[in-house]
Amino acid sequence: MNPKNHWGEYFYNVTSEHRHALFWLMSIAASLILIGIGLRDPWPADEPRFALIAKEMVDTGQWFFPARAQELYPDKPPIFMWSIALFYWLTDSINFAFLIPSALSGLLTVFLVYDIGRKLWSTQIGFIAGLLLTFSLQFMLQAKTAQIDAMVCAWITLGCYGLLRFTLVDGKWRWYLLAWFFMGIGVITKGVGFLPLLMLIPYFVLRLSAKQYAQAPIITRQWLWYLGPLVMLFAISLWFLPMLWWVDQSQNSLYEVYRDNILFRQTVTRYANSWHHIKPFWYYLSSVIPGFWLPLSLALPWLIKPWWKAIKQTDARIILPLGWIVLVIVFFSMSAGKRGVYVLPALPMLALISAPYFAQLLKSKVLINLVWATVALLSLGFFVFAIAGFAEANFAVRLSDKYNVVPWLFFLIVGGAGLLSCALRLEGNKWQSWPIFITVVWVAYSTMGYDLLNEARTPKNIYREVSNIIEADAEVALVDFSEQFILFSPFRMTHFGYHTDDLQQLAAAWKWQKAQPKRYVIIDYELVSDCFDKNKVIHLGFAHRVDWVLLNSESRLDSCIPDVENLPEYRYGY
Repeated sequence: MNPKNHWGEYFYNVTSEHRHALFWLMSIAASLILIGIGLRDPWPADEPRFALIAKEMVDTGQWFFPARAQELYPDKPPIFMWSIALFYWLTDSINFAFLIPSALSGLLTVFLVYDIGRKLWSTQIGFIAGLLLTFSLQFMLQAKTAQIDAMVCAWITLGCYGLLRFTLVDGKWRWYLLAWFFMGIGVITKGVGFLPLLMLIPYFVLRLSAKQYAQAPIITRQWLWYLGPLVMLFAISLWFLPMLWWVDQSQNSLYEVYRDNILFRQTVTRYANSWHHIKPFWYYLSSVIPGFWLPLSLALPWLIKPWWKAIKQTDARIILPLGWIVLVIVFFSMSAGKRGVYVLPALPMLALISAPYFAQLLKSKVLINLVWATVALLSLGFFVFAIAGFAEANFAVRLSDKYNVVPWLFFLIVGGAGLLSCALRLEGNKWQSWPIFITVVWVAYSTMGYDLLNEARTPKNIYREVSNIIEADAEVALVDFSEQFILFSPFRMTHFGYHTDDLQQLAAAWKWQKAQPKRYVIIDYELVSDCFDKNKVIHLGFAHRVDWVLLNSESRLDSCIPDVENLPEYRYGY
């Protein structure tokens, strides 16, 4: 085999069908994922944090230890922040850079699902699997959001891809070792990157059952099984060992706290003894999968029978991904702390094992009508809200005032388009109403929706008020701050520690303000203590449903004696 043929075989057999399928799949996915990039700012809860950390890396040149406004951030390893920082360094635009890593991760995930579906079944099945994933609600939402989950989902899918290619396609050890390497990269992106190794549980159960399963390649050199964990440890060590070395060399207690927090509290403790996002064991089955995994969640009852038939036939193409999905859901369900995005990595494998039965699913009139009815109800809801908003109905006005947006035209377009798609597909191909509807939703959300929400989801209105009141060279302190108030500030900023008690922060702000003129404090009105006169605060307006006020020297009570010692003081923009 010459080198050209070798590499063609290594990646994929280039056929006309494959080229066309890959082109159209990636074009559709890229169109939906990339639209809107650069049109909005980072939004809470997580996006401003990661964008601020990435911007600070580039601005200060300190890349290895993530920090938010000079305070070390030990909650996550730096891989995701590095990726945003890289694109910020290349483009000098945080609005463009912060969404690119998630978008590229989403596109990689779509390609991997397509390619492994093509190799396990056919190009058509791979194409369908890629489309099912692309049109899934949670997947596209995360691909368009600057959270770590889209990236860790891509690494986990790479791990699953490698294991499936090794165990079911060609038995080549490079895929097995590649899987373990990207598990390691996943671990240093977000601790759960090791999840693909759970796929080895149904694999070895199948092997030990002494049954010959479908698509079983001949695997030689059995000793290479033991090399996988070493490859994963190598990938982890690329960040882990330099971090330990720098902490040891720094002789700084803050870096030691960072090390201990990220290695223990944010991993083992967070899973075994969670302190927030507490949900019941069945949370994912009752509150996440039914809605966020649309439209695949609607098809689950109709997939049980063909999956069970495949299990009885020992079809490992279904058994391995399906067993892995169940194990992942059980794994996250066993932890008291739960968030909907935790189970996102299972969605690509669900799309993969649903695709072979797509044609069979289309024969079920009940399922097709259920998909059509879901689109119709969602569209009708949007449409009714739009009409109520234009008519200034009380409930609609209250909703608009609460979130400081007027979304009625957006709702009208989305609802109208959805109802039109249902009407056009009433006589046939009702299932097509979902891809039409969800495409309109994402296009409208990524353009008009971004424009509507951007002002409400940033503190720009607060800083406009502040700029009209204080000097351009003034210093501003934040009490109980959120990262967006640092990211969007045009002033030199001071804060007193993200996790410092609110009253202690306020006391420290009192001392800080008294030390020099032209110093101001921004704070939630509800947190103003006895050290300041509430009647003399300057109201700045509402942002993120909080009444923000400015404390100047006139509002400070000189009779106050704050009881604070040795509180940290962090400066940004000086």
